[in-house]
Amino acid sequence: MPVFENTEKMYEVLGGLFRGLMADPEVLKSAMAAKITILFNITEPAGQIWLSHEKGDVICGPSSLKADVTMTLSGDSCHNFWLKKLSLPIAIATRKIKTQGPIQKVLKLLPLLKPAHEAYPEIAKKYNLPM
Repeated sequence: MPVFENTEKMYEVLGGLFRGLMADPEVLKSAMAAKITILFNITEPAGQIWLSHEKGDVICGPSSLKADVTMTLSGDSCHNFWLKKLSLPIAIATRKIKTQGPIQKVLKLLPLLKPAHEAYPEIAKKYNLPM
């Protein structure tokens, strides 16, 4: 059974993670400076989460935005990645995370990973997700 029982739960958990990050002035400043719009194209359950650099917007669901970087992964891979149980290089090498977009733009995302990795375990506990 997938970690997220449905798309709405995934949006609540992961959308909440990203909204919380974008509420932090330092993270927002870094995200806007990177000038990247990211699409997380998630499967199992199916959904899309967009992070727009323009205002630090987090959009759960379809959007007319143009993604600079697209990351396609399952809900379980996403959950495990934010828990640091799945490393980005290994996930990309094993195709658990598929990336599209210029590698230099993907590398600009690295400073945003630490605050997300720090925040996610508490969020997972709050929603009684497997650790």
